[in-house]
Amino acid sequence: MDAVGQEVSGGPLPQIEALIHARRTTLPKRLQGPGPDAAQKERILSAASAAPDHQQLLPWRLVEVSQDKRELLAQAFAQALLERDPLAQTEEIKQAREKAFRAPWLLLAICRTHDLVEATDNPVPASERLVSLGCALQNMMLICSALGLGSGLTSGKAMRSQALRALFGLSDQEEAVCCLNIGHIRAPRENRQRPSTEAFFSSL
Repeated sequence: MDAVGQEVSGGPLPQIEALIHARRTTLPKRLQGPGPDAAQKERILSAASAAPDHQQLLPWRLVEVSQDKRELLAQAFAQALLERDPLAQTEEIKQAREKAFRAPWLLLAICRTHDLVEATDNPVPASERLVSLGCALQNMMLICSALGLGSGLTSGKAMRSQALRALFGLSDQEEAVCCLNIGHIRAPRENRQRPSTEAFFSSL
């Protein structure tokens, strides 16, 4: 602990703070190829493993949608729209399909919110499992920023569709939470105002 504390206070703390505050969401439409190479992918994925994980359940997983599988995802997005709106227009279906092709590297984040048989008498609630996934995703996006890559999370009603669940083979205990989109930044977005600490901090 002391060694880590000395290392942080003596050296990289300003760089760590700068990296955290420099992270920006980059929407898929603002991303372009190439995506990360194999070595960069490994660094990004490795960062996810550092997320907190109560009872070491590893309650989440990430599924890459490679370029040759994007058409399958496009079909699932279109079917998800039709599940919600059987009268959806051709242009709406086209727009739903296009979402599958925008990001150079695309991952689906899946959370196992509960287990059929709990390992202990004190099961880890869904909220903690989702927090673990959120930390993993934040770690990954911070590494993306450090590598000069853009990243952003996208979700929507398609995450809850039967079409998407079937495509990814989700169990009854799993939920598709969001997609993580990664690539080089085509057009940076304007910086948004961060909330002040007074907006979210108080004392009991």
